[in-house]
Amino acid sequence: MSKRTKSLPQQRGFVLFDVVYADGTRASNRRVPMEILGGLDGDEPARQLIAEQEAEIAQKAGRPPREIQQLTRSPIPKPVPAT
Repeated sequence: MSKRTKSLPQQRGFVLFDVVYADGTRASNRRVPMEILGGLDGDEPARQLIAEQEAEIAQKAGRPPREIQQLTRSPIPKPVPAT
C-alpha cells in the first residue's frame, strides 16, 4: 500500500505566515492566497487579511482582537524522501 503524499501549500496557491501578536503569543502557518501578495505592497496585504481573520475569530470567541506585532513568512518545509 502506498503512502499518501500531501501537496505543499505553495503548490495549492497559498503562502504560510508566522504571526507574533503584541501580547507575545504566536500563531504559525496562517494561510494567505498567493494572488493578493507581490507587487509594490509586498506582504502588507497579508497583514491586512490576517488582521481581518483575527477580528472575525475574536468576534466569534467574544474577546477583543489581538494586535499583530510581527509577520514573517514561514520557512518552506523540505519534502521527506519516501522510504
